[in-house]
Amino acid sequence: MRNFFKFTERNTSFKQETLAGLTTFLSIAYILVVNPLILSQAGMDSGAVFTATALTAIIGTLLIGLLANYPIAIAPSMGLNSFFTFSVCIGMGIKWQVALTGVFIAGIIFMLLSLMKIREKIINIIPLDLKHAIASGIGFFITFIGLKNGGIIISNPDTFVSIGNLTSPTTFLAIIGLVITIVMLVRGINGGIFYAMIITTIIGMIVGLIHVPSTIVGSIPSIKPTFGVVFSHFNEIFTPEIMAVIFTFLIVAFFDTAGALIALTSQAGMMKGNTIPNIGKGLLADSSAGAVGAILGTSTPATSVESSAGIAVGGRTGFTAVIIAACFTIALFFSPMLSVITLEVTAPALIIVGTFMVMEISKINWNKLEIAIPSFLTIIMMPLTSSVAIGLAFGFVLYPLCLVVQKRFKEIHPIMYVLCLLFILYFAFIV
Repeated sequence: MRNFFKFTERNTSFKQETLAGLTTFLSIAYILVVNPLILSQAGMDSGAVFTATALTAIIGTLLIGLLANYPIAIAPSMGLNSFFTFSVCIGMGIKWQVALTGVFIAGIIFMLLSLMKIREKIINIIPLDLKHAIASGIGFFITFIGLKNGGIIISNPDTFVSIGNLTSPTTFLAIIGLVITIVMLVRGINGGIFYAMIITTIIGMIVGLIHVPSTIVGSIPSIKPTFGVVFSHFNEIFTPEIMAVIFTFLIVAFFDTAGALIALTSQAGMMKGNTIPNIGKGLLADSSAGAVGAILGTSTPATSVESSAGIAVGGRTGFTAVIIAACFTIALFFSPMLSVITLEVTAPALIIVGTFMVMEISKINWNKLEIAIPSFLTIIMMPLTSSVAIGLAFGFVLYPLCLVVQKRFKEIHPIMYVLCLLFILYFAFIV
């Protein structure tokens, strides 16, 4: 096992990888509760979606761990499940069965693009400065999510966001967790993020802010209401409306995953020069999970940015992913226990992990304006729009534009021009 996952080469150990896997799972376990809540509003059976969510995470995470040897989790995307429910099903009035078929078609197209190495080619030609900007932008985005989940920042009609009620019991619990996490990390305690989450959970249960479950083991809900429905609705997808939906799933999922993989592999120290080892296998695992997830009954899965929590603890190989998948498997039988993993518990981990990822910002060449402008807008637009894809879009449009103005045509890969045009069309017709 040590040789298969390259423990020695990546300077890790069984204990370190296990702790990293547990940390990532605790950071992402909320998806098992939230995804069914969101998709049930589109008319889907929440119990079936719970099981489909767990199975998709198990399959996708195992694939990326065993094929690509990445310490990364794959699970249904929070952004795409909201798009699926509120924009496609509720907003456009499309039946969830037809929308799910669109997700399946997008997954198949992803698999073909991965097998043809087109996705791998695109990621490898992204300029190095933009790669660092993507990692930094996701860092700010993750921190923003953590601050929001903890109630430390809230929406405000006048200033868009403002400071939350810090005396609120749940927000105060998040702040306590943040302080504990900082103290442990500054003191150099290995696994500080994981231990802080456990301590925060215990404190929350002691003071009554986190409900102590009355039972531990629960039955696994049937997947029958959603399993395989995609195969009986192919005749309903050939409309301009559904084709636009499939294209949107493709664009957003493609670049959300690209951005997350670049950021996470960079954080884990895997990036070699301007290339990412095994990126093709990682992309194939991600796209396969998309097709499988649709068959099981959930919206598009993606590379989880919460994986950064486990990487921060020391996850460096696919064994971390194996541990995450094992935790999702156990969660199928212990669903009542998921109620103790609240947003306030996971918020401090996301806030701190963002700090680690933002360190990439120092590697950007800020002395050159043609690099600084697209890099900065790539970074800032991710948290401000809550979209990795839109941040990437700004960078991919502005980077070639800046170099063209300087008549440095030959320094731009031809694919960058194609991406620039695609994102201009994306802004014009979809966003």
